Amino acid sequence: MKKCFLPLALFFSFISTAQETYLQCGTLVNTETGKMLSEKTIVVSGNKIKSVENGFVGGTVNDKTIDLKDKIVLPGLIDMHVHLELEFDPKTYVKKFTDNEADIALQSTVYAKRTLMAGFTTVRDLGGSGVNIALRNAVNRGTIEGPRIFTAGKSLATTGGHADPTNGVRKDLMGDPGPKEGVVNSPGDAKKAVRQRYKNGADLIKITATGGVLSVAKSGQNPQFTLEEIKAITNTAKNYGFSVAAHAHGDEGMKLAVLGGVNTIEHGTLMSLETMELMIKNNCYLIPTISAGKQVAEKARQPGFFPEVVAKKALEIGPKHQATMAKAYKKGVPMGFGTDAGVFPHGRNAIEFGYLLEAGIPVLKALKAATVTNAQLLGMTTELGQIKEGFLADIIAVDEDPSRNVRTLENVVFVMKDGVVYKQ
Repeated sequence: MKKCFLPLALFFSFISTAQETYLQCGTLVNTETGKMLSEKTIVVSGNKIKSVENGFVGGTVNDKTIDLKDKIVLPGLIDMHVHLELEFDPKTYVKKFTDNEADIALQSTVYAKRTLMAGFTTVRDLGGSGVNIALRNAVNRGTIEGPRIFTAGKSLATTGGHADPTNGVRKDLMGDPGPKEGVVNSPGDAKKAVRQRYKNGADLIKITATGGVLSVAKSGQNPQFTLEEIKAITNTAKNYGFSVAAHAHGDEGMKLAVLGGVNTIEHGTLMSLETMELMIKNNCYLIPTISAGKQVAEKARQPGFFPEVVAKKALEIGPKHQATMAKAYKKGVPMGFGTDAGVFPHGRNAIEFGYLLEAGIPVLKALKAATVTNAQLLGMTTELGQIKEGFLADIIAVDEDPSRNVRTLENVVFVMKDGVVYKQ
């Protein structure tokens, strides 16, 4: 039989003409500078941005061209505080007795896809049962559609503290959870708990430095870790390449967390001016979650939505959050962007931009926080948060200029993640 060989020149021509995608953009938002750039073309090759060209450029017949000439194009958004395993409703506190791990996992895939379709191509999941680690892996494998996930796995708490998984449980089921379950009561426990998160496959550490609103426990703001315990966590985390995020509503516990070396304060509801100054000095970033404060206060007014102990805290703490964020911004506290989605429905993350605007934070500043700043906090400054050559092709589009109509961000019409179009 006569063998047929492909000419070498033709073989290499096939390699050189691999399909690229040309996104012809009417307006491109430079989230680093806040400038609006007219008539640009983004050339995507594989999962990366190959170049950004002036004017509307097309490729060869083998390439794909996407017309976004009447759209506003931005980098994929990053939410630094979500909970993809859950979505609060009146049955949430019962579900931990009725839902199996498989139930949580299947539902989380719905929340992940909804988040991606809302234009959030990267998220930081700050605490669940550990299913969030499997969810991240499934997204990375391409098994399910969702945002790029950086996850803390199970949050770290103290006995009875916010994120103790047995809060509100009857005594015979309560047990005595320890470092493996994310409950610590000494520097030794703290070190072991961090190492357990490493073993489990987490990407970062999340601690609950103060009481919380939604846990079935009396205080929503008391300090819950000692300074020695926090330092044991942050020092051990550094050895394992982890950053540390600290949930905090009350000022005293927040201050201890900053002094203890955490990287971000989540919520920061009752932050004092002294703590704001301490955060600036220590380059500790605040992740506002105004959406959560608004939503829990609203739901607390619905009889029976939350247990009584939770509803009381929600009405006390929730309404104070936005005003504190306004003060922190004016003071110059470094800020990222987060929402606490899961406390309210996933996919509605972009409502945070409107709340930040009400607090006096301009939309373009908030967009920079949700892209450039958050990429920096994730250690991804050369890969995420901007539309630039060599960056990952995470690109979204909206119909209107968000600086003129912030609510357009709640209706993302185009989503590309890693060079793959998920919504058009």
